[in-house]
Amino acid sequence: MKLRDQAYQRFTRGLLAREIRAGQFVSQRELTEMTGMPLGAIRELIPRLEADGLIRTVPRRGMQVAQVDVRLIRDAFGFRVMIEREAAARFAVEATDEAFRRLRDDHEAVLAAAAKAVTPALVARAQAVDDGMHATIVDALGNEIVSHAWRVNQLKIRLIRQSETRLDADLVAPVMRVHLGVLDAIATRDPARAAEAIEEHVSASRDRALGLGAAPARLTSAGVPASRPHDDRAEVPRAIRGGRR
Repeated sequence: MKLRDQAYQRFTRGLLAREIRAGQFVSQRELTEMTGMPLGAIRELIPRLEADGLIRTVPRRGMQVAQVDVRLIRDAFGFRVMIEREAAARFAVEATDEAFRRLRDDHEAVLAAAAKAVTPALVARAQAVDDGMHATIVDALGNEIVSHAWRVNQLKIRLIRQSETRLDADLVAPVMRVHLGVLDAIATRDPARAAEAIEEHVSASRDRALGLGAAPARLTSAGVPASRPHDDRAEVPRAIRGGRR
C-alpha cells in the first residue's frame, strides 16, 4: 500500500475512533502526528481529503475537518437514501438465502449476548454488525465506484453521529431488533417493499440528526418499525441551536 493510502486509512480510522473531531482545525504537522506518517504522505493525502469533502481549507485559519451542520446532515443522508434504496431493491431480488441467514445470525448473536451483559466490546461488535449490514447490501450492487462513494459518505455520517448520537449500551438490543425488521422486509423479495423499508430506516436517522424528535414506535407500511433506535435521545445539533456550535 502506498504511503498516501496508508495515511488516508489512518486518518479515517481516527475519525471512526473519534480521535479526530468534526469541525476540528488541523495542521500538516498535527496530521503527521495523528497518522504517524511522513510529511510527504500527508501532503499527498490532503487533496484526497478535500476531494472527499472530509476537510476544507479556511483562509487564514488552516484546514478544518468537515463540520456538522444542516446541509451536511441533509446531503449525507440524502445520498444514503438514493444509494441504499436501489441496493435494497436489488438485494431483495438477487441475494441468496444464505446471505439473509448470515445477516440475521449476526444480529441475533448480538441480541443473545446483550441479554446477558452489554460490555464495551459488545457495543463495538454491534456497531460493526450495524455497519456491516448496510455495507453488504450496497456491495451487492457489484459497483466499486458506488461502494467507494458510499463508504466516504459513511465517514461523514460517522462525523454526524460522533457530534450528536452514537450507538451505546442502552441501544444495542433495540438497534438489532430494528435491523431484523428491515431484513424481514427485504427478505420478502419485493423490491418496492425493500426500497421503502430501507428509506424509512435511513430517513428516521436523518430526522433525529436534524433534531426533529423521536417518533413513537410503530410499524410503517413496509412492516418496519418507524423509530430509529440508533438516534434515540438525540439532541438538536449544536450547529442548529442558536446558529452556532
